[in-house]
Amino acid sequence: MKLVCALAAAVVLHAADVPKIRYSKTFPGSIPAYVTIWVDSNGSGEFNASPGAEQPPISFRLEPSETEAIFSLAAKLDKFSRPLESGLKVAFTGTKMFRYENGATNHEVKFNYSTDPDAQLLQDWFERLAETSLHAINLERTAKFDRLGLDKALLQLQISVDRRRLAGAQQLLPILDRIAKTNSTFNRVRERAAAIADLIRAGGTKFE
Repeated sequence: MKLVCALAAAVVLHAADVPKIRYSKTFPGSIPAYVTIWVDSNGSGEFNASPGAEQPPISFRLEPSETEAIFSLAAKLDKFSRPLESGLKVAFTGTKMFRYENGATNHEVKFNYSTDPDAQLLQDWFERLAETSLHAINLERTAKFDRLGLDKALLQLQISVDRRRLAGAQQLLPILDRIAKTNSTFNRVRERAAAIADLIRAGGTKFE
């Protein structure tokens, strides 16, 4: 029993030592008004669009190239140890936050708008992660409560696919596979779900 506890403690300690990047955006009046995402250097991540317990967080897994791109940008931004706010008089588009965590090393920066191209690229990565997770939530909800709306939900996803707006797209595969195999849905719905799933597996949705 002591050995099991010691191993469990070691696993928790190791997980705590894994570098992690957090992103959040608070923008009252927008949909969603609140978003928070974290990813770690192992490629694990979590999305949450609810500050309370209304919607449980969604876990996802990044591909190695996606993880490398995100952490490389964070390194270029000195792991958020310097200001990113432009100071320009621009419209308010929400309070964004980047946070780097690695053991005792913690740096956090908040901004409305940044002219730093690396900050803009990193923000876009997290915006695409949010967009992908919101598609996953929408597909799960529609498949459960409104199967007649699946065609529209998949068309909305197809638009994101065509615009290369997906990141962490592997999280979509379970729900797409279920839709493709559900005989009670329309043929075009099953075919569209299967086609998008095949594209994700082939790497055809990756951002370039």
